[in-house]
Amino acid sequence: MLPDNENTLKAHLKNLHRSLEETGEVDDELEMLLRQLDGDIKHVLTKRAEDPDANTYGLASRTQELTARFALRHPHLEPALRELGNILASMGI
Repeated sequence: MLPDNENTLKAHLKNLHRSLEETGEVDDELEMLLRQLDGDIKHVLTKRAEDPDANTYGLASRTQELTARFALRHPHLEPALRELGNILASMGI
């Protein structure tokens, strides 16, 4: 069973993906970066499951950079990306 914060993270990622699909306005660059971030998050969660002491920092700040970078072009995604960064930060990722 997953810890609550991982369940929250996975639920938030699903909601973010749903929002992206519903908007249909996401450019190729943002879609690529979000897919890359999603893959990195999954990799980190797997790494943490194998070794709880593994260094998994950095994704929260990368998410915040994405938020700032795309806030003007995609303001509807900004709150979801900001929340994703907050979740990752609270998990120490």
